Amino acid sequence: MDEQPTRAPAPAPGRAGPPCGPGPGRRGPAGWVVWEPGDGLPWRSTLVLAVFVLVGTGFAAREQPDRVTLDALGRALLLLGSAALLLRHRHPVPVVSGVSAATLAYLAAGYPYGPVFATVVVACFAAVVHGHRRAAWWALGLLWAGHLLLVHWLYRYLPPPGDGPASWGLELPVAAFVAAVLAASELVRVRREQAARDRAGQEAAERCRADEERLRIARELHDVLAHSLSVIHVQAGVGLALLDADPGQARTALTTIKAASKEALGEVRQVLDTLRAPGAAPLTPAPGLDRLPELVDQAGAAGLAVRTERTGRERRLPPGTELAAFRIVQEALTNVVRHSGSRTAVVALDYRPGALGLRVDDDGPATGGDAGGSGNGLVGMRERAAALGGTLEAGTRPDGGFRVSAVLPVRSGDQSVRRPADGPPVRGAAPPRDPAGPERPPAPPEESP
Repeated sequence: MDEQPTRAPAPAPGRAGPPCGPGPGRRGPAGWVVWEPGDGLPWRSTLVLAVFVLVGTGFAAREQPDRVTLDALGRALLLLGSAALLLRHRHPVPVVSGVSAATLAYLAAGYPYGPVFATVVVACFAAVVHGHRRAAWWALGLLWAGHLLLVHWLYRYLPPPGDGPASWGLELPVAAFVAAVLAASELVRVRREQAARDRAGQEAAERCRADEERLRIARELHDVLAHSLSVIHVQAGVGLALLDADPGQARTALTTIKAASKEALGEVRQVLDTLRAPGAAPLTPAPGLDRLPELVDQAGAAGLAVRTERTGRERRLPPGTELAAFRIVQEALTNVVRHSGSRTAVVALDYRPGALGLRVDDDGPATGGDAGGSGNGLVGMRERAAALGGTLEAGTRPDGGFRVSAVLPVRSGDQSVRRPADGPPVRGAAPPRDPAGPERPPAPPEESP
């Protein structure tokens, strides 16, 4: 009957990030859904109902010769009740009241019984579905009370002449019919509100997933670019300083810049490929702790001597944990290169039962200069640790250095002993081929992402 789905409000914002919820909707003063003006009028269903009421009442009148003949006034009252249903979605309270009044006037005039009550049912249904159950109850209650007065007391003064009182036994089926109409309306209202809440929940979940993916990509780009550009910045300064005095060292700095920029381009291209083909598996594995020697070499090229320490039983960790650990170490070393006067750092990995401990120390002091960073490095590291249910602390040590310490939980079922073949990659060796397809050829160094 051209009923439109109810609209639910946006849910409350979550613990973090922007609110996740469906599009805008209007709510009434009591919290019920209000029909919006741009949703159109139910012309077709109203026209069908009007034809049904007029034709059905004409056939019903043939079986009720003792009632008043259906004339122009009777048909006008029938059309008035049907036409009011055009506004049953926009103004359900006035419509259910007006239809009940028109029906009561029709019965008071002595016209034949018939499908006239169908308009009352539709109006009551629309009012309850839109949340105005009290108005629907009052309208039906007053219509029933008025009908009782007409058929049991006022029949002497109203047409048709010579009409007698109705039987009280007929009131029980009428009461059952009214209760059935109200119950069916309430059931439809509850189901529609539940469906609206389900749709709102799905939309909120989709928005939250999109926000989480956006934040993940932002963290990846920040970590990749901040680390690589820091190395490029330091080596560019070395190359400029030694360009005339030591061309060989300047050439080494330029070689380091070329390698760092090529690696950054590859990782940025991988992130962008994920955006261009959502859901597609990456052609290269996500970086993990097996690439820690590369970070050490890159930091060494930037003038930072890094010592690594491992305690506990070394084992393979889930890809998400490996990636988070790699990025935390990468960002911590980048901060040492950019913000610390120390030229040495220590990276400690502690393989605990059910967790991985990380610690990156430098002896300081802080340079205090502007290194051109965005200031989101520590925030991104904390977000990575929190996403796995872990913790991260960063701050100045009592002796003046700086420490980044993190604990990343690891489920016992996701751990496995690291095989000898899983060790650090050998320089100059070809990377393993993906069993699902051919290896992706590397892009030329000058290609932009």
